[in-house]
Amino acid sequence: MIASDAYSILWADLVTLKRRWSRYLITTLISPLLYLVAFGWGLGRGINLNGTSYLEFVVPGIIALTAMTASFNGAGTRLNVDRIYYKSFDECIMAPIKLHSLLLGKALIGTVRGTLSSVAFLIVAMLIAPTIHIGPMFLLGLLLTCITFSFLGVLAALLAKSHEDMGTFSSIILLPMTFLGGTFFSLSQVPLGLKYALYLLPLTHASLWLRAAALDQSLPWTSFLVLLIFFGAFMEGSMIALKKISL
Repeated sequence: MIASDAYSILWADLVTLKRRWSRYLITTLISPLLYLVAFGWGLGRGINLNGTSYLEFVVPGIIALTAMTASFNGAGTRLNVDRIYYKSFDECIMAPIKLHSLLLGKALIGTVRGTLSSVAFLIVAMLIAPTIHIGPMFLLGLLLTCITFSFLGVLAALLAKSHEDMGTFSSIILLPMTFLGGTFFSLSQVPLGLKYALYLLPLTHASLWLRAAALDQSLPWTSFLVLLIFFGAFMEGSMIALKKISL
């Protein structure tokens, strides 16, 4: 019943995405491709990290970054507009479905968009770095990353009082993670105190897991566990915020 109701919430976005999928992919691929050119081919040319080219090192990090951004915006920005501008979210709350189903449906919107954007970039990246290994553990980590940041987007949208609040949240939370979450550099290169601080960022653990899986290295199961904890925390926070709104 929960899955069926959640799909009902998701269905409207799937229809919209089907009509505009080419435009959506072009828009969401611009930033990761620019990062790839600037860091992979530009600054990182000729650099090797533990026997791995910098291009192969940075691609999984950019995939994690793409999953974070596309999932957060796909769920959070859309919900923020529906709730504050169109006021259509009030109708969803009054619909005869459970709040868990409503919450899951809104999060799945971001998950689908994040997965689509990440896979599209991954296909392009594999043409450039064909030695990247894509297996079940990589795909599992990618899916967990997408749904984790989708729930973060939902949480931010439910807490936001205006459209500007979403921009502020992105600037304070997402932007620092973009450059400090182990996306473009190895954590072994930073001071010990800063390293501990960076381990508090969910993107750091997403980058570590996806990079290890893509390079066929030993998997950091601690990072996978931490991602699960963030997923549970964002989901629970979203449910608490939703219950307050629905009262």
